[in-house]
Amino acid sequence: MRTLAIAALQTAPVPLDPEASWQRFAAQVRATHELFPHVQLVVVPELLLAAEGPLLESSSDWMEQAAVPIPGPLTDRICALAVETGLWLVPGSLFERAEDGRIHNTALAVSPQGEIVARYRKIFPWQPYEQAAPGSEFVVFDIPGTGRVGLAICYDGSFPEVVRQLAWLGAEIVIQPTLTTTRDREMELVCARANAWTNQLYVVNVNTADPAGVGMSVIVDPEGIVRQQAGPGEEILVDVLDLATVTRVRRYGSAGINRPWDQLARYGEQIELPMYGGTFRTPGWLKGD
Repeated sequence: MRTLAIAALQTAPVPLDPEASWQRFAAQVRATHELFPHVQLVVVPELLLAAEGPLLESSSDWMEQAAVPIPGPLTDRICALAVETGLWLVPGSLFERAEDGRIHNTALAVSPQGEIVARYRKIFPWQPYEQAAPGSEFVVFDIPGTGRVGLAICYDGSFPEVVRQLAWLGAEIVIQPTLTTTRDREMELVCARANAWTNQLYVVNVNTADPAGVGMSVIVDPEGIVRQQAGPGEEILVDVLDLATVTRVRRYGSAGINRPWDQLARYGEQIELPMYGGTFRTPGWLKGD
């Protein structure tokens, strides 16, 4: 069996106070490790450590104030916490000040050895409201002996190309930190299920808790079935994801019926995709490379 024990912390920052938000985050990670010692990976919502304020109370220049370099003092603290607890950490996302001066909404994955193994800059910021510069690269990382994980952030899930590309790159789980404060959350849940089902992988979408967000975090399995769903308040979703399920579903089909990857492998190169100026290419994992 290839399993990954995860804890998705539906929590909230201390608004506009990065230091207090860090202390709260670190205490929650330590508590999770003590309460659930089998957990291997902890994920928290988007921009938690940036201490973003509530939608109608946020400062227009807060992104500029909260932006940090990566690597830098904040990521050093995250890496040290990963070493201390022996956990994989996906600490939501940060406002990253890049070398060219632009600011990105960036998700990290940190190993138990304290290494930043993945850095993903949100490709689809929630425009026109979110002012961060968009990234341009899809990112996956490997957990040795377990499987491959893809990173997405919030509004990325509304674009089917994102999770399809991560799956094409071999992702078996997509971790999607989210900060949704509005009533379109129900449609995001539809997208989470659709992205899981059409790409036959797990989706872990962890939203910010009330009052900073509307909660309703979900863990969806490779057949589009919701394994767990939170309410609006602070919660922890603990689950053990069986990565062999991804292999089974892709081989035998969702509900034992639908096998989209096999069909794309058979006919994809014959189908022109005018929107992208190309055709579908069979991923290496499906060819056995």
